[in-house]
Amino acid sequence: MPKQNLKKLLVILHDLVVTALAIWLVFVIRFEGRLLDEHLRYLPRFLPFFVVYAGLVYWFFSLYRSKWRFASLPDLSNIVKAVSVLTISLLAIDYVLVSPELYGNFYFGKISIALYWLVQIALLGGPRLAYRYFKYARSRNQAERGAALPALLLGRSVEVEMVIRAMEAGTMRRLRPAGILSPRADDLGQSIRGVPVLGLLSDIERVAGEAAIRGEDYRRIVATPSALLPEAQPDKWLKQTRKLALPISRIESPGEGTRDTDVAPLEIEDLLVRSTVTIDRQRLGSFLKGKRVIVTGGGGSIGSEICLRCAAFGASEILVVESSEPALFQITEQLSVVADGTVVSGALADVRDRDRIMPLFAGFRPDIVIHAAALKHVPYLEADWSEGIKTNIFGSVNVTDAAVAAGARTFVLISTDKAIEPVSMLGATKRFAEIYAQSRDAEFVGSASAMRLVAVRFGNVLGSAGSVVPKFKAQIARGGPITVTSPEMIRYFMTIREACDLVLTAASHTQTLGPDAERAAVYVLKMGQPVKIMDLAERMIRLAGYEPGEDIEIVVTGVRPGERLNEILFARDEPMAETGLDGVMAAKPSFADRPRIQSWLSRLEVALHRGDRAAADVVLVEAIPDFSRREQTPPDAPAQLRSPPAVASLR
Repeated sequence: MPKQNLKKLLVILHDLVVTALAIWLVFVIRFEGRLLDEHLRYLPRFLPFFVVYAGLVYWFFSLYRSKWRFASLPDLSNIVKAVSVLTISLLAIDYVLVSPELYGNFYFGKISIALYWLVQIALLGGPRLAYRYFKYARSRNQAERGAALPALLLGRSVEVEMVIRAMEAGTMRRLRPAGILSPRADDLGQSIRGVPVLGLLSDIERVAGEAAIRGEDYRRIVATPSALLPEAQPDKWLKQTRKLALPISRIESPGEGTRDTDVAPLEIEDLLVRSTVTIDRQRLGSFLKGKRVIVTGGGGSIGSEICLRCAAFGASEILVVESSEPALFQITEQLSVVADGTVVSGALADVRDRDRIMPLFAGFRPDIVIHAAALKHVPYLEADWSEGIKTNIFGSVNVTDAAVAAGARTFVLISTDKAIEPVSMLGATKRFAEIYAQSRDAEFVGSASAMRLVAVRFGNVLGSAGSVVPKFKAQIARGGPITVTSPEMIRYFMTIREACDLVLTAASHTQTLGPDAERAAVYVLKMGQPVKIMDLAERMIRLAGYEPGEDIEIVVTGVRPGERLNEILFARDEPMAETGLDGVMAAKPSFADRPRIQSWLSRLEVALHRGDRAAADVVLVEAIPDFSRREQTPPDAPAQLRSPPAVASLR
């Protein structure tokens, strides 16, 4: 018998035994002499049936689903509910079946039944709480003997209390709470689960110094999300920690990953942009649970995070399609560790190879396809334009057709804000891929199939491959200078996790619309406030403990080919629509018919074969009339989310 099943069986036996014991104790406490003998004589006729009934009640109230070492108020509440049902049942039995009118006497009586309620709760709840305290005391003793590193916790009391619980429960085995710093003055002088609040965040250098003098040095600083909010002024306390030379970790928010509580190294990008929307995790769980998912480009920064999020929200199988062997190995190994209950497989395949992609998809038969594979570095694609067309256009065509042929219900193309009024080969090829996906989606309008093909557009993500943030970090580590292309360069930024969660949220929206609802072809993530790259560089320098212009210089290098100063998310003639989802907008379909698109694809193939860039540009301009080879700056409200006068609803 598996160990887990054996433990559950022992818990069931315990509860059934203490149920019988509770009845016996009630009679022993309540009666004596002849009355006690009389009650005990009739007990074997009643007790077996009541114990079986009690077991069913306990099962109904989920007394066997939670582990004793995590026993808490919700578990105690379930015990009270279950025992109350049993008590009411005893009352009904005693007053209806064993009443004086039928048998001439009561068997229990009101006092005995009330006493049973108290005794039964104590016998069910007491051992659970005692076991939890035993585990807590043992883990604390181990920590005090040096088995864990003393940690200084930063943040509000509610979050810190959850972290301490995780440490006590053993989910953060190598750390023990040794002190707390709070951003709130009203927490001072208090203690949380026996751990004292020693000061404010700004006191971190003093508190650490005093601990060192006592010979009780902190070995780790653990920051909860509240300590990283702008109002907590992380720039200031981080500057002090540079002198302490202590490793700093952040707590991943509940629901961020597949584990309940985890720590990760604190990175500069964790402080640059905070999440702007609340993710509906229940919605994503309903959308992904039990689904078969293919992610192309699954080894990239966006693709790998999409894979991790699909696993976290319950996908049954994930096929990672990747052309890079090292990237494929890395993400499949990571998924094998964290993707509990998800079958993970990988395939070395290039999306440009149609003969490889079509049978691969057909064999897997996905429910959801997320196409993240792309070439996306603007300067490279300006120089190697043909590679961009091969991957971003013909690769996307192959994946789109394979998803349709394999019977997928949802196809999502990861697009970019550079696809709108494009001025680069990246933007033009991505916009063409959007047009093709929209044309295939139109084929299913009014059909019995529920398949949807959409694109999701967003801007820069912090920490992704090719993002300016890793580049700036490397330049700061070398002592500078930081290179900025233009002081006026403005971009939207969001975190990788937020972007990926919103991509999946947009994908879930496609399956909630009724057959007669107006369809969205392109979903656009609300990227929050635009950020000047110059301001971003200056803040990163300060977060690293330096001063811009004094310790590290900022050098302006000039705008590169294919770049524009401001990004936009909607074209001028592209109607917007509300989705009813926080953080997600939509654009209505705008595309050409399939024969015309096939003509463009044929002409692009000829241009590629001849190496004729001018011919390829002619096709792209014909397909995308607002495609321009020169830098464009929108005349109205630069770097703002452009909205047409009318906004429809797609709820």
